[in-house]
Amino acid sequence: MLNQKDIISTLQMVREENLDLRTVTVGINLTDCVSDDIGRFKRNIYDKILKHAGQLVTTCQRIERRYGIEVANKRISISPIGVVAAPFSTEQMVDIALTLDHAANELGIDFIGGFSALVEKGISRGDQALISAIPEALTQSKRVCASVNVASTRAGLNMDAINQMGQVIKQAAQLTAENDGLAAAKLVVFANIPQDVPFMAGAYLGIGEADAVVSVGVSGPGVVKAALQRALEEEEKLDLSRAADVIKQTAARLTRAGELVGREVASSLGLPFGIVDLSLAPTPNENDSVGEIFEAIGLPAIGAPGSTAFLAMLNDAVKKGGAFASSHVGGLSGAFIPVCEDLTIARSASNRTLSLEKLEAMTAVCSVGLDMVALPGDTSAEMLSAIIADEMAIGVINKKTTAARLIPVPGKQAGDQVFFGGLLGEGPIMAVNMGNQENRFVRLGGRIPAPTQSLVN
Repeated sequence: MLNQKDIISTLQMVREENLDLRTVTVGINLTDCVSDDIGRFKRNIYDKILKHAGQLVTTCQRIERRYGIEVANKRISISPIGVVAAPFSTEQMVDIALTLDHAANELGIDFIGGFSALVEKGISRGDQALISAIPEALTQSKRVCASVNVASTRAGLNMDAINQMGQVIKQAAQLTAENDGLAAAKLVVFANIPQDVPFMAGAYLGIGEADAVVSVGVSGPGVVKAALQRALEEEEKLDLSRAADVIKQTAARLTRAGELVGREVASSLGLPFGIVDLSLAPTPNENDSVGEIFEAIGLPAIGAPGSTAFLAMLNDAVKKGGAFASSHVGGLSGAFIPVCEDLTIARSASNRTLSLEKLEAMTAVCSVGLDMVALPGDTSAEMLSAIIADEMAIGVINKKTTAARLIPVPGKQAGDQVFFGGLLGEGPIMAVNMGNQENRFVRLGGRIPAPTQSLVN
């Protein structure tokens, strides 16, 4: 039961600490839209998306007015197109992406995710057609996002797929050179991808999900930062155990607020409620940055020694608080550390407090991985694949989700700035050690076997 202190605290989160709901996502299962006729398939998916998400934007706007909590993004996730559109060619896959973009534009939503393939153990014909179509699909569309799962703890690392993804990322960036390689910012490479991620660019609706379902992703780094600052001011002997407890309690309140709004949207749309993703998702705005939490606890900046230890504590505390507050937690659930989307992280990368190597080390304990990392335009496709392989190995060995969203920005060098706008933000180009040299390791291809589940050390 909520007491007076809880109610006042929630009102304070909304009015003063930038609490919003990062996203409401309608997941739509497209398996019953399958056809070997491209025209019929496009009509089927267009009609089903409009049927289930036609009122998404107006419903969110009505609930925003009712509760005073902003829904930052309204999104759709769909079944992986590599599966449901398996009969079609690369050119037809691009055509399908444009149909998805048309539906998203018609509904006024921000992004549609699920132009995706799951190839951790092998690449089917449909998956190959989709992977080959990604550069053109993301260049010609505005709202479509893509993801490819190339590794898992049970299957190991598919190095053939990882090798291809380095080339795909490079091509996507080059096709959108006039926009700092924007197409690459809408593409994520995953290990151990969950089936119910409401966050872009990795959102898709897994095979084991319902026909249509509503999920939410909470935000709230500004709320966590303010809670820590208050506790430090009020409690002279506050230690890290107590700080973890403050984060845990704050995460519980964030989760309750998020689930309240999500269930209201689901009820209004006549759809079941899915999950709450607990991830602390940053913005490029002041007082709403994950990096500011690091500074609030006493670190000089994110990337300084101690950052990995605090990030591990932060992630664990957020998960414990969220799990207490909701019985339906899923997705990624932790803290994102995307460079270009977070004001303070971008600042640390600019002044080189945060290097690519330190960022990679921190991804061993964070929610996602190397997220929104802009790299020099002359970084070779082989070196991109090698960076991806390193990140995937961290996820596979540690039995967690990791991802790489890398943007080799054409014509720019380490230290230059990139500008994407909106939640994608802006940030510096990070240096890559030996980035423009060949890397024969990734050319070998094949699969790195799955790790043993025993003999742990």
